[in-house]
Amino acid sequence: MTGRPAPTLLLGAFALAALGDLVALLADSGLGHAVFKPLLMPLLAAYVAAERGPRLLIVALLLGWGGDTLLLLDAEPAFLAGMGSFAAGHICYLVLFKRYGDTERSARAGGPPHARGTALVAAYALALVGTVALLWPDLPADMRGPVAGYSVLLTAMAFRATALGLTAGVGGALFLLSDTLIATGVAEWPQLPRPDFAIMLTYLAAQYLLARALLLADHQRIGTGTEVNSADSTTTTPSAATSPRAGT
Repeated sequence: MTGRPAPTLLLGAFALAALGDLVALLADSGLGHAVFKPLLMPLLAAYVAAERGPRLLIVALLLGWGGDTLLLLDAEPAFLAGMGSFAAGHICYLVLFKRYGDTERSARAGGPPHARGTALVAAYALALVGTVALLWPDLPADMRGPVAGYSVLLTAMAFRATALGLTAGVGGALFLLSDTLIATGVAEWPQLPRPDFAIMLTYLAAQYLLARALLLADHQRIGTGTEVNSADSTTTTPSAATSPRAGT
């Protein structure tokens, strides 16, 4: 691509929809939230497609859309189905992190020091065990198994995201935080002011950062690039597909 208007417009549309959703939540507009929320992940997925990003990343984002839509329905079966959709998305992310994380470690001649890797494993394991243990007594009995199983998968995704570097690592951690906030609501813990706003803010940042990191990893693997939103500069090769990172 040369001028690349489509990716820029799609990323801008995602940003506007995200802003609209967050404003709707602050204004307690259920209608606004119901309008904007289903637009978010399809727009981000369309942006990734326009950047010729990994197809599995597009699938992961669309599974997130499925979860987003199902969670709009105030019913336990829909909540469980939404959790399942997000879980499938996390599996997609795990496959992507395995694929591109190995490339990233090879490029860095072995990756992070062993001590750092051990500390990360310990930190995420402690977060998983501690969170589930604290939530367990307050969760509805029929939700304990699904929440615990989902938490294992979510934490594994967040940990594996660190293999791609800081951007993906922060994205994974924010996803973990967002879903933990949801779980505290299921457990009927006291909530922060505007809990839905905090949940969506961290979730949107997480999905964007994960997509950005994977686009960059894909670009580096292919060996071509392009400039994205003037924040990240590379060059493009006309004969190859391009999958650059998105600017903040």
